[in-house]
Amino acid sequence: FHQWLILSPFVAPTETSSPSLKTGAYILIGVGAVTMLMGFLGCLGAVNEIRCLLGLYFTCLLVILITQVAAGLVIYFQKETLREELSRIVGRLIETYDPLNEEEKNLQDAWDYVQRQIACCGWVGAEDWENNAILINKSMTMYPCSCSNSSEDSVADSGFCNLDIPLNSTATFADWPVHQQGCMDGVQKWLKDNLGIILGVCTGVAVIELLGMILSIALCKNIHSEDYTKVPKS
Repeated sequence: FHQWLILSPFVAPTETSSPSLKTGAYILIGVGAVTMLMGFLGCLGAVNEIRCLLGLYFTCLLVILITQVAAGLVIYFQKETLREELSRIVGRLIETYDPLNEEEKNLQDAWDYVQRQIACCGWVGAEDWENNAILINKSMTMYPCSCSNSSEDSVADSGFCNLDIPLNSTATFADWPVHQQGCMDGVQKWLKDNLGIILGVCTGVAVIELLGMILSIALCKNIHSEDYTKVPKS
């Protein structure tokens, strides 16, 4: 279910999530469950030489391969729509970010994790955080801790940190000790830097699936008679 872990920062079950992204995540979970069942049936069919189970294994592999190709094409041709959808989701998350809000803590922690790992701040840039209600109320004298560009261990991983300025002062995002890069650019840079690895993994998975299909057909043809008494009974 690694697909869900990848998408979880943006499709967590809260009102800020996009219905279309949540639907896509649940579809991926369904595909993962089918894959696990398919692997069990394939092993059972191969060990006990049951032709119908091998045929079902081949069919499931074919459906999954077609689904993966279709999903890749949809993502490629709908990338602008997906980018706008993510911008809307993250924008809403930043505006309503509140460390004391336990209902959305998981989603907020996930976004803090993204900002720390990619070394970014906001979706477009740190200026996105100027729309946060709490920071506006504090005259921007606080900033998101996960955006900090400081290497000090004392900096918190989440929530808001106080800006080191005199009391009753005002500030802007330009005064914050945070990363200047927006997370949108950071994600795009990460994808570009790791494009070869991503394509290699995708190609490797497709090759393994094709090999599984070929081997299942070959084994199916070599089975001249089926003995269903070998199948374990519950």
